[in-house]
Amino acid sequence: MTAEGEGDHLRVLVTGEVDMATADTMFQSALREPAKLLTLDLRAVTFFDSAAIHAVVRLSQRFPGALVVLPSRQVRRVLEISGLGDQDWLADT
Repeated sequence: MTAEGEGDHLRVLVTGEVDMATADTMFQSALREPAKLLTLDLRAVTFFDSAAIHAVVRLSQRFPGALVVLPSRQVRRVLEISGLGDQDWLADT
């Protein structure tokens, strides 16, 4: 995971698997720098479990109306199955 800040915008790039061992790291990376807008780039994520879903939901609560999630195909499928496929923070990719 890498985090890049530009002004009030923070972009967190996540690759590989996000599971109970790494979901909190993703969450903490998103909070590392103060930001008003957060982009969570998950396009390179290959596995996404319930702990990862929970971390994204928590981030959506911390950044109401200011979170954009760029999902991989796998992430989108997991979010759709979990009932979160229509969230306003989930980008069409």
